[in-house]
Amino acid sequence: MAQAKTETNQTPKETPKATPKQTKSDAPVLKVLKLKPEATVPEKKTNGSCGLDLHVLDNIPVFPTHLRKEAYVLHTGLAFEIPEGYHVEIYLRSSTGKNRKLRLANGTGIIDSDYRGEIMLLVENVGQDVEHVFPGDRIAQAILVKDPEFTIEVVESLSDTKRGKGGFGSTGKN
Repeated sequence: MAQAKTETNQTPKETPKATPKQTKSDAPVLKVLKLKPEATVPEKKTNGSCGLDLHVLDNIPVFPTHLRKEAYVLHTGLAFEIPEGYHVEIYLRSSTGKNRKLRLANGTGIIDSDYRGEIMLLVENVGQDVEHVFPGDRIAQAILVKDPEFTIEVVESLSDTKRGKGGFGSTGKN
């Protein structure tokens, strides 16, 4: 059967086939160790989720930062064996940010592949009222991320850009 011709009388090029998605057999494995029997193994809540919800074990009041200067350490009762060449990033869950005044004190947690200790969350209360944390609360989420490959080169100068050395707010207000 002959292929259809285009207006310029040329045979259309074949569209490249999509790269197959990574199969379960070659996907990286995040090993999870329950350090406490009451710990909850994290899971993706939907097929489209990239983050694993982390449940805390603590049952404590979290006082506002104006009353307590140190961050609280919340325990998950879990340890990870992260595949070499990967790391885990810990982010606040969006619902925590929307509904509560709890924040991760370090913004984003980074867990390197050679760490084998308990996964803990550094949490602050940026509100005016005490927030109570209960066992099973999902405060944050863990995302497995491939490490970027790069090298460091020490140079005598850097290339010029339009922004240059302009820092905070240098690109405008909005």
